[in-house]
Amino acid sequence: MPPVKSGGTLVLETMARLLRASGREARLVRREGDPGPGETAWADLDLHPGDLWLTPEGWVNALAPGLSAGARCLVYCQNWAYLFSGLPKDVSWRDLDVDFLAVSEPVAMFMDRALGVRPAVLRPGIDLDLFRAPMAKPGPAVRIGYMPRKNRAAAAQIRAVFEARNPKAGVEWAPIQGLDPQGVARELSKCRIFLATGFPEGLSLPPLEAMACGCACVGFAGFGGWDYMRQADPAGYAPNWPLRDTAWGGNGLWSADNDVLDAALNLERVVSWIKGAAAELDMVLENAALTARAYSLAEHEKALLAVWDGLEARA
Repeated sequence: MPPVKSGGTLVLETMARLLRASGREARLVRREGDPGPGETAWADLDLHPGDLWLTPEGWVNALAPGLSAGARCLVYCQNWAYLFSGLPKDVSWRDLDVDFLAVSEPVAMFMDRALGVRPAVLRPGIDLDLFRAPMAKPGPAVRIGYMPRKNRAAAAQIRAVFEARNPKAGVEWAPIQGLDPQGVARELSKCRIFLATGFPEGLSLPPLEAMACGCACVGFAGFGGWDYMRQADPAGYAPNWPLRDTAWGGNGLWSADNDVLDAALNLERVVSWIKGAAAELDMVLENAALTARAYSLAEHEKALLAVWDGLEARA
């Protein structure tokens, strides 16, 4: 496990827990700190041929114990932006005896075009018992949630444009930061809108969590978000590559990454939908709920075990 706690490490922890629950032996290896139950300290790592050694894409040096031991090495790419960032000088992914997993369809496409390798996709899941819509949202002010750690300057620009155009809009801005998952879910349940400012992203879980909490979403996909983000405005921005078919339609108003003006205008539009009880809002929220259900922990577990069955069949 990388020493820095992040959404990506939480995904790895969930994977290990679900694999153990399926009857498989799976352990997390802690680079720093004391190992907990089901974990091993880095200094105590003892790999053998036939073991499966999984590492994150940005921590290439962590492959060394697996490669040295002749273990099967699997790189889980959770963000396309870090795929090449950790490679030592003059080392190529093609030089390393590794297999890949991708966190989303866009990341798999990126790897295919960059490396000529099309990995299996393993999407993470969200806890729908925790992230769920309340019976009613508080009012009368429209509460807009956002995460300042996700491109703080872009978020500030969007807010500035929105407020310049709508000085009497009667909205509340709710920065969500420094909270555990329970705290994030609690804050999202109070918001009518979630402003997604993250890029680059491998998948982007916060907008999914916001959709599950009944928020109308606006903002950026970070590339990876196009795994599930679908444009609700037929004339709005869309990427220039084909998107996979989904069971849901438009689930937000999405802008090109860092297009703060378009994001501010879309934010203004959703606020007007809410104040006018527009039919467009109902459609977006319905599609958002469908999207969130497709990314449940149960769906993640099903996909995880299918991937592991495939890996074991090829052992």
